[in-house]
Amino acid sequence: MGSGYLASSLFLVLFFKCLAFQQPNSDGFFLADFLKKMGAKLPSTTSSSVCSWSGVSCDSNGEYVIGFVASDLGLSGSIPENTIGKLSKLQALDLSINNITKLSSDLWGLGSSLKSLNLSMNRIQDSLLNNIGNFGNLESLDLSQNDFFGEIPAGISSMTNLRFLNVSRNAFGGKIPEGIADCKYLVTLDLSVNKLSGSLPAAFKNLSFLDLSRNQIQGAMPDLSGFKSIHHLNVSNNLLQDSITLVFQATLELLEKLPRMELFNFSNNNLTFCAKKFLLERFNSSFIGSQNSCPLAANPDAISSINVKHKRLKLELAITLSVFCVLVGIICLSFACRKSTRSWAVKQLSYKEEQNVEGPYSFRTDSTAWVADVRVATSVPVVMFEKPLLNFTFADLLASTSNFDRGTLLSEGSLGPVYRGILPGGIQVALKVLVNGAALTDQDVAKELERLGRIKHPNIVPLTGYCLAGDQRIAIYEYMENGNLQNLLHDLPLGVQTAEDWSTDTWENETSSVQNITTEGVTTWRFRHRIALGVARALAFLHHGCFPQVVHRDVKASNIYLDSNLEPRLSHFGLEKVVGNDLDEISGGSPGYVPPELSDPENASSSAATPKIDVFGFGVVLFELITGRKPVGETSLVDWARALVKKSQCSLAIDPKIRETGPEKQMEEALRIAYLCTADLPSKRPSMQQIVGLLKDMEPVARD
Repeated sequence: MGSGYLASSLFLVLFFKCLAFQQPNSDGFFLADFLKKMGAKLPSTTSSSVCSWSGVSCDSNGEYVIGFVASDLGLSGSIPENTIGKLSKLQALDLSINNITKLSSDLWGLGSSLKSLNLSMNRIQDSLLNNIGNFGNLESLDLSQNDFFGEIPAGISSMTNLRFLNVSRNAFGGKIPEGIADCKYLVTLDLSVNKLSGSLPAAFKNLSFLDLSRNQIQGAMPDLSGFKSIHHLNVSNNLLQDSITLVFQATLELLEKLPRMELFNFSNNNLTFCAKKFLLERFNSSFIGSQNSCPLAANPDAISSINVKHKRLKLELAITLSVFCVLVGIICLSFACRKSTRSWAVKQLSYKEEQNVEGPYSFRTDSTAWVADVRVATSVPVVMFEKPLLNFTFADLLASTSNFDRGTLLSEGSLGPVYRGILPGGIQVALKVLVNGAALTDQDVAKELERLGRIKHPNIVPLTGYCLAGDQRIAIYEYMENGNLQNLLHDLPLGVQTAEDWSTDTWENETSSVQNITTEGVTTWRFRHRIALGVARALAFLHHGCFPQVVHRDVKASNIYLDSNLEPRLSHFGLEKVVGNDLDEISGGSPGYVPPELSDPENASSSAATPKIDVFGFGVVLFELITGRKPVGETSLVDWARALVKKSQCSLAIDPKIRETGPEKQMEEALRIAYLCTADLPSKRPSMQQIVGLLKDMEPVARD
């Protein structure tokens, strides 16, 4: 520990010593001063040439800095004067995902050269000055997820080269400046989640993405006839109101004059729409809260003419059929009420049934009680990373889980319960309620969850969104329909005792489809090797492919899920900042998977989480895959398996179900890998990259 600290200190001294060699008033000098004053993490190299630093790009002569990327470097506080504001040739600046609180006044002096500026996901509490118009050459501006307030300045009209503008999730108020129409090259415009009012100019011929959702825009719906290139449009959750005729005409323009339209959302306004031109599914998802008054009040000039006699005949027939259907429905309902539903079925409640119910909302499982301290469920948004136009709220989560009914409970872990939900549109999700929330601000929690949401890998369960319901944090994951590895390995169907019985059995999974489990399933060495290799790849990616590094802390079979193709997916990682670093449940691990260095509670509280903890957990999982045994039983799986490997009796540890399905030497070699992973000393354990290499060297061959 002491030597590591000494090495870090020496590295820091050497780094800043080399910074001292930067020529005064040079770009290297200004940049070095900026990093030092902002408490930045060290660049990957300590070369005296600023052009060789990570994230820095220079002109062809190596004299001026023209690009600087300092995203997620831990920058904190106000940007100091006479630092990056003095980089006279700077063209691209990225300071996103930091803790910057205020901008320097000389930053606006970069306007003559700057083309791209990204300040998103910081804590900047300031208003925008009118001299933002100095950025006349700017093509991309991202100020999203900060605390900017006041009006968007009229000087934005001078930014005529702007193509991308994102000021979402701030506190901007007042009217949308009319001068924004002068930004004729805008392709993406995101003004969502602010307090903006007024209307939007209609002269955006090149605009393809427009998001005005969650503002206070009033009056008639914007004139969209001039939006020739639009294909993403979201004006939901505003105060728009209009007559059915005008809105219906605008809708026809969307459908007929805007052929590139892909997604649009008009939900939660005071609009009345005719759904005749829409599929019912599209109407229900894109016009939530709107009234469907079709066809009687529709403008006859805006829709295809229909013969009056036919309309009367259809109306009479519809009334007759309606009466008949009501009678039949009453009879059918009496029978339907007697039918029992499956234990996993999710009752899709309409929030209108609960519209008189106000929070806070309390829920309980067998081992956990939690409260969502919100008054109105529809006022709490759900953030979906890859589907921002789906404006779900906490009310949708309530409906999708039957008010978090125990019948939708999938599992309970140390961090909280996991529920299955089906959101509008048939989107299946797993909702993990983080019961023991840390004392973090909503902005800090959102920043951390959005960082985790950007972690993508074929063997990782995607974090698709989140909801902050009062102090309660809910992480939304993609639903894995084949459950987890623990259930697949150990919780066998009743009566199944042998490989032959298991290979011919079936079960119904939670999506009501029946999946056959054959000998190519859990009872083959090929399958179990594929699981081990996939999990190893996921951990290697977290340890070596993510910055900052991600340590899972709780690698176990129940956190390894299987997708529709029975590919392994690792889940529930990186949540320690959201739930609190001081929780014993996180640092201590799960029974049977706890490494020796964490077995002692006193050491566990003081030991830093390192990748070697995950390596140990992976070793236990690998022992499970090869032996078929649970980690905790009459004896410890790790102690039992390690003793056999040490005595060169590996064959005695192999699961009889897989012994004849592949080369026994490969299974014994895998046991030796698990032996290395579960070494008592962390320094003796291999890295996950090394483990991936060892497992890849094996090529299981199925036996006839």
